[in-house]
Amino acid sequence: MAIKQRTKVEAGFSMSSMTDIVFLLLIFFLVTSTLINPNALKLLLPKSTNQVSAKPQVSVSIKHYQEENRFSYHINGNRAAIPFEQVEISVQALLQNTEDPTFTILADQSVPIEKVVELMNIAKRNKYKVILATSPE
Repeated sequence: MAIKQRTKVEAGFSMSSMTDIVFLLLIFFLVTSTLINPNALKLLLPKSTNQVSAKPQVSVSIKHYQEENRFSYHINGNRAAIPFEQVEISVQALLQNTEDPTFTILADQSVPIEKVVELMNIAKRNKYKVILATSPE
């Protein structure tokens, strides 16, 4: 009496485990991408021992191109530069409905103080609080 074994291979493939892995990877990349610093400009900030814990709503960066002796202004770390004449309008638009309007000035070490003071004057005219960003010592 011979007993036959069935050795038939199933040709089907279950995709449910593959979709679980894809969703887990998607969640992982979404979480880790928020940890990346959004400030894409490379600035050499002056050093300081004092640090402020206030959370600014807007950041204005000043980049100095010494070879051409020109300055570029960037709002919230955006790579696209805007002219100085549009900085105040852009900051006003971003801070118009906030309770405690605050913005940070990120100035390169080689930026003359007069350019920083021009941004501080914008804050004074609009009654904004200003944080001058520095790198820790």
